[in-house]
Amino acid sequence: MSIYFGQNVAQKYKELSSLFYKHFQVPFLRVKFYHSTKWNIQSIKAISESEIPNEHLESVHVFANQYFSKKRYDTPKLVTSDFDLAILVNPNDPAPPSNSKALKKFIDVAEKMNIYAEFIEPKDLSRLSSFDALFIRQSTEVNNEAYAFARKAQQEGLAIIDYPEAILKCCNKVFMAEALNNAHIATPKTVIVHKDNREVVLKQVGLPCVLKAPDSTFSFGVKKAKTETEYHTLVSEMLKESDLIIAQEFCPSDYDWRIGIIDDKPFFACKYYMAKGHWQIYNWSAKKKNDQDGDADCLPIEDVPKDVLHMAVKSAKLMGKGLYGIDIKVVDNKPMVIEINDNPNIDFGVEDAYYGELIYTKVLSALKKRLE
Repeated sequence: MSIYFGQNVAQKYKELSSLFYKHFQVPFLRVKFYHSTKWNIQSIKAISESEIPNEHLESVHVFANQYFSKKRYDTPKLVTSDFDLAILVNPNDPAPPSNSKALKKFIDVAEKMNIYAEFIEPKDLSRLSSFDALFIRQSTEVNNEAYAFARKAQQEGLAIIDYPEAILKCCNKVFMAEALNNAHIATPKTVIVHKDNREVVLKQVGLPCVLKAPDSTFSFGVKKAKTETEYHTLVSEMLKESDLIIAQEFCPSDYDWRIGIIDDKPFFACKYYMAKGHWQIYNWSAKKKNDQDGDADCLPIEDVPKDVLHMAVKSAKLMGKGLYGIDIKVVDNKPMVIEINDNPNIDFGVEDAYYGELIYTKVLSALKKRLE
């Protein structure tokens, strides 16, 4: 298959050609495949103009004209902007970290700060190098596009929120459990489960217990075992997907603290209440969308108990500079870290309910500082 400026002469290979071009950004590319039980890639190489078949030349000229006539920006660019910011969003994200009103607010505040900001999507990886900074506002896992964007942004020298290292660390619940333990930060009783110790784990954490996949995010991949039978069933299922999982003591509470941290400084504080009739703040199995998540209160930083605030800042520092949401429960007057989240929610009407526009300004200022 020959790919010219990201396109193939056959329309049916348009998406496949675009996919290769995202990863290999050369004008003329040739991919060879072979077929055994399925199609496999045999080789990928750049080709010269002389290797283009004559019958393709007309199409190549059309593709070249289309490529070079594209504008860099879909909307008018501020000529005097301090820098150009790409905000990565995914229209199909099941749990986007910012709602549409918050995204619009980021654009509006950026304009006031003399920053040109534009939304880009996962298909726009090839455009990333035309920006100065990247702000990720789609769910982050190591195996999705957000991580690829963060890696590429780092290679290109862009200012980033969040760094690929932050995504790696926060998506790895095993690393997180060990890091918190080594830093002597209180957590619910936590054990790393594998096939050789699964029988003795319950003696340490008790029942009910919470089981987490090592790469669980937004409450996906987090289960609760109420009985010993349920524990063994869930562990067997989860160990098929991963060699290690996390078992954690179940600590019921009416709400979790969420402390937003940007570059080691707290900038919002929320109380997230449990979803209706559920043990988590998100209930993805709820039939009604309104029952999926619980209520939230946003408070001034000074109203947060000092030990909760100190614990949040200390936890965030384990992950490095970046944007984090630290989830903390207070049980019997003792705070415990439940989770360190990269890419935390910033939703209009929730995390910005107390400080308003300042929340957006803080994030954009952090990107500006990185560039400086």
